Amino acid sequence: MRPSEALERHRDEVLRILKEFRVINPRIFGSVARGEDVEGSDLDIILELEESASYFNVFRIEDALTELLGVPVDVRTPGRPGTRFAREVEKDAMRV
Repeated sequence: MRPSEALERHRDEVLRILKEFRVINPRIFGSVARGEDVEGSDLDIILELEESASYFNVFRIEDALTELLGVPVDVRTPGRPGTRFAREVEKDAMRV
């Protein structure tokens, strides 16, 4: 199954998990955001955490979403603004 299909099928559950882990501004980027994902692609998510949330939640979120969706999930937090990575993410990022 393509990651975009898995996300669409489980969007409400994904949003519940993100809320449970106190996520702010979750966005999809990469092949799913560009509409180029294929079976075997991963789902790239960039997110921010509330100040009171543990950074270890990033790993827990990644595990929970991978298990739920049945596709590889790569969770990132924003890097320094202006970096090549930040520019690439902003170019195609979209809300979950």
